[in-house]
Amino acid sequence: MKGALRLVYPPQCLSCGAPVAEEGGLCPDCWREADFIQDSCCSRCGVPLPGDGLEDAADEAAGLLVCDDCLAVQRPWLRGRAALAYRGTGRKLALMLKHSDRLDLAPVLGDWVARAAQPLVRPDMLVVPVPVHLRRLLKRKYNQAELLAQRVARAHGLAHRPQLLRRIRHTPMQDHGSVADRFANVDGALVVPARMAPLVEGRAVLLVDDVMASGATLAAAAEALRAAGAGPISVVVLARAVKDT
Repeated sequence: MKGALRLVYPPQCLSCGAPVAEEGGLCPDCWREADFIQDSCCSRCGVPLPGDGLEDAADEAAGLLVCDDCLAVQRPWLRGRAALAYRGTGRKLALMLKHSDRLDLAPVLGDWVARAAQPLVRPDMLVVPVPVHLRRLLKRKYNQAELLAQRVARAHGLAHRPQLLRRIRHTPMQDHGSVADRFANVDGALVVPARMAPLVEGRAVLLVDDVMASGATLAAAAEALRAAGAGPISVVVLARAVKDT
């Protein structure tokens, strides 16, 4: 039956729809434009860093790989990872998931995020997606971060807690504005509801989002979790914005 279905509906590239060998794959052109983040990356935010990946692995284990931005900005979390750089295919897929109702992408993209999160996983960790405001949820009908977080939690056998954080203030999209503007935009916008606070107290948390640019939204989420008494917080995203070189 599966073979017959493949003849009628051959697997397509996640990004462009071209024929591919396996479901959930990328065609050669889109693969070349997919900048997966491997060994050499900032241990705080996951941005790719130059290096050969060998000495970098030892440095990372010692917590030595930190980018310039994370040296300049205090992050309210300990460690971070990203599956892809936010350019080329990575940017296209992130936007398709977020704005084009492509919920079919969530399982594969979520599994990519789960692989990126592997070094961050701790026993009994809570997986918490960054929430969207109810107004935006009613318009979009889904929270892409929650779809990714579901796959991450399933892959690592962790508890998924999408209600642990709530966005109490509708904020403009973070697509434009300076770094300071972005942090001001989400300041105090996320909270842990009082009834949920006992669940997070002392627990390690893995925050999940689709894209990290300045890190302002993740910082607001982490600060809310810390205020509720959370234990160590790590973050993982599908795509990390990178500076032009």
